[in-house]
Amino acid sequence: MGAQQVTITPSSLDFGSVGVGSGKTQVVTVKNITKRRIGIYQASVSGTGYAISGISTPVSIQIGQSVSFTVTFTPPSAATDSGVVSLVTQNWWKDHRTAPVTSQLTLSGSGVSSGQIAANPGSVAFGTVMVGDHKTSPASVINTGSATVTISQAALSNAAYSVSGLNPPVTLNGGQSLTFNVTFAPVSGGASTGALAITSNAADSQLNVSLSGSGMTPGQLALAPSTYNFGNVNTGQSAVMSGTLSAAGSPITLASASSTSSEFVMSGVSFPVTLSSGQSVPFTVTFLPQASGAASGSISFVSNATNSPSTEAVSGTGVTPAQHSVDLSWQASGTSGIVGYNVYRGTASGGPYQKITSSLDPALSYSDGNVQSGQTYYYVVTAEDNGGAESEHSNEVPATVPTP
Repeated sequence: MGAQQVTITPSSLDFGSVGVGSGKTQVVTVKNITKRRIGIYQASVSGTGYAISGISTPVSIQIGQSVSFTVTFTPPSAATDSGVVSLVTQNWWKDHRTAPVTSQLTLSGSGVSSGQIAANPGSVAFGTVMVGDHKTSPASVINTGSATVTISQAALSNAAYSVSGLNPPVTLNGGQSLTFNVTFAPVSGGASTGALAITSNAADSQLNVSLSGSGMTPGQLALAPSTYNFGNVNTGQSAVMSGTLSAAGSPITLASASSTSSEFVMSGVSFPVTLSSGQSVPFTVTFLPQASGAASGSISFVSNATNSPSTEAVSGTGVTPAQHSVDLSWQASGTSGIVGYNVYRGTASGGPYQKITSSLDPALSYSDGNVQSGQTYYYVVTAEDNGGAESEHSNEVPATVPTP
């Protein structure tokens, strides 16, 4: 054999322990250390489970230059294997060719029985999730091999994602699976990607589960009208005004509504409710004055909108209703034996009429205090004698009760 013409880096390869059926690859560099261009004319490998790739002979190497190729160890069984890579080199020029020189690289490695883990699904897509909200999706990891696998780490590359139910170290027997949850909670709008890296002692020591989702920034809640003034409302009565709630920009979710005053009540919406962009929902506000005088307050709507809580002002004045009565009088009947009079009232001219006196009234006048503002009433009177005989109706008299 002649003097060495190349250096091989590294000088030996130790693949360590590799799962049966799995492959592990390392790179080898060959450098020309002569003063002439040389060629690698043969490249071979011995040993069980070893293979070389990335080199096609013959290959020329200029002075001081290098070429690289790869060696892969794929153990077919659980055993220790050794091998050798042999490179035959010579001067490249045919008429000045030197004697062939063989350089060798020793190989070592051990095949081990190991598990194989897989994720289901291999990627998790959450779609669009509102900023401030979250969405959770189940996933699982399964040991598809026969040997026990220990998961030592589960790491996430993006803080918008979190994992629960997967707390290393976790040991999975052959065929055993573990279900866990992945949650996406965006903190800003836009696309968001990440990965869950599961590290174990399986043949595929790192399993990556890709994660994707998109955050949507909530829009604004629009109130119409922005203020309510009910004016004067009688105590003991109520007044109702209508309004709308609308989503502007992006969808929003309304969680609740509250009033600072029991005299103002909001109704018409069942919470929670989600409004898409541009969608509106009607509601009502009722003013129930409990005492006379000015009243005010506000109604607040809590949502995931950027302007939450959204507030509208409400006001009104409670007034004590005016007390009205209709005073009636008539002349005495000329018929003998009359002992009293009956007063009848109707709401339409010509009747029908209802008697409003509870008993015979011997007087020639009557005050009707059970009347409503703005209503017109029609009255007639009858006379009754001591035998209980009642006269015909008198002439009808209308009376209109003033409004407040």
